[in-house]
Amino acid sequence: MKTFDMVQRSTLSTEPVIASKKYFKAELVCGKRHSWCTCGHHHQQIIQVLNHRLLCGCKYTANPPYCDSTHKQEFIQSALLKGLLNG
Repeated sequence: MKTFDMVQRSTLSTEPVIASKKYFKAELVCGKRHSWCTCGHHHQQIIQVLNHRLLCGCKYTANPPYCDSTHKQEFIQSALLKGLLNG
């Protein structure tokens, strides 16, 4: 079996999973690298460090990773949460 035959294709949707119907408050440290889940599948959505910021929870922001209030739109508020967090 060739290597490329063993690669498993993802069955996850290309659309992000809405992890929360609101933002996450996070504290970010200037000069430190932080990660932000873009798909909504990760179980730990909140980063805790220093310097408060609002990080997107719905994953539909136009300014990732920051909240732009997209979560207030009807398609987010009426969506069923598939992620692990409740909003």
